[in-house]
Amino acid sequence: MRTDAERTGRASTEPARTGPGMPGAGQTGARERRLHPVTPLRRAWAPLTAVVFLLKQDWIREWLTDLDWGWLAAGGLLAVLASAAYGAQSWRCTYYALTATELRIRSGLFFRRTAHIRLERLQAVEIAEPLLARLVGVAKLKLDVIGTEAKDELAYLGKREARELRAELLALAAGFTPQDAQAAGEAPARELARVAPKTLATAVLLHNAVGWALLTSAIGTVAAWWALDSVWAILAAATTGLGLVWAATGGRFMGEYDWTVAKSPDGLRLDHGLLDRKHETVPPGRVQAVRVQRPLLWRMLHRDWVRVELDVAGSDNSLLLPVADTATAQRVIACILPRTDLAEVRAALRPAPRRARGRAPVRAGCYAFAVHGEVFAASSGLLTPTLSLVPHAKVQSVRGRQGPWKRALGLRDVMVDTGADTTVVAALRPADEALEIIAGQAERSRTGRQEARPDRWMSEVLAK
Repeated sequence: MRTDAERTGRASTEPARTGPGMPGAGQTGARERRLHPVTPLRRAWAPLTAVVFLLKQDWIREWLTDLDWGWLAAGGLLAVLASAAYGAQSWRCTYYALTATELRIRSGLFFRRTAHIRLERLQAVEIAEPLLARLVGVAKLKLDVIGTEAKDELAYLGKREARELRAELLALAAGFTPQDAQAAGEAPARELARVAPKTLATAVLLHNAVGWALLTSAIGTVAAWWALDSVWAILAAATTGLGLVWAATGGRFMGEYDWTVAKSPDGLRLDHGLLDRKHETVPPGRVQAVRVQRPLLWRMLHRDWVRVELDVAGSDNSLLLPVADTATAQRVIACILPRTDLAEVRAALRPAPRRARGRAPVRAGCYAFAVHGEVFAASSGLLTPTLSLVPHAKVQSVRGRQGPWKRALGLRDVMVDTGADTTVVAALRPADEALEIIAGQAERSRTGRQEARPDRWMSEVLAK
């Protein structure tokens, strides 16, 4: 029977059974490796944070005021040395090892923790290079695992080691043998799309989020002035509002800067970021749903622009392309859904019936649904029309929803749940049609899973 850790792909706090310098190798033959020597500098911040917290306490500050400068300097030096010792010892207790089936991370100075990350549950691998890390030539390796909310990470590795480990992880997850995975190296990539800075800046400024942030900021500031009549309250509200505006403009621009999508045998590679550079690889078959959005101002001023998002189980990245013309978006989506044409799907959409206006007078015209080829498609959204595509093989469940009002109108929603804990809704369908859609989708999902590519897709290729 598998443990909880094995079922979830993560795990677990347990007493260490091997010590430093004694590779846990013992159990699996895998060689344990340490992180980059710069790592202690990052971990030394934990004790210093505790010192800062203590300095905020009144009784500590009163006690310190009675001490002379010599004792204070000695205390400060002791805190720095203790932090450095903690960082170094914590680094000495952290190892990782890669086997044919899992990545094992052993860490913890006082409480030992061993995480077993099952490779067949690996959804995406990301290399993150924060600004300071880039200056010293190191990077973080972040792992998205299905069934977990937080990412496991190895921080820090040398850049070259991070790239090699990512390639080896993806090769093993695809079904290569350990020997072949080590020899495979980083797969070549072919660039599919790159977003120019000028295009990105225009798209960010014209996105609906900027308008909402400006409106929220103005309303919050006026409300604070009207309700509290205090300069400090107005400044606090204005500062919060400016923060929202910055997140919707400058923050988004820096995060999506130089966005590049490339195709490789490992999957889709997403590279982006101005200060914090990130390199993510999504293996084939891991995408659960794709959404194509067309914000209001984009439709008015740049009719061909779309934004493409995706859902990947266990991953918090939901963006595939921040902005692109339809032809480029189609080329990228074809890597995920090779038999799906966006124009054909849009043409096949069937709108909600006229009586749906009795339930949603303004939005009813935005709802539409289609089953086309390999996907279940539904559109919605008034200011930002969104076309959601779910491959039949990725549907986890399908169900109907009908309240008293919809029942009186003879309407029903069809809800399709994906493996990424998201739901796509074909809203306000005629009740009889909805029951047919539910029965048909259940059958399509069953046959779709039988024909879908296996998670360890390379094992099928190597077996031939």
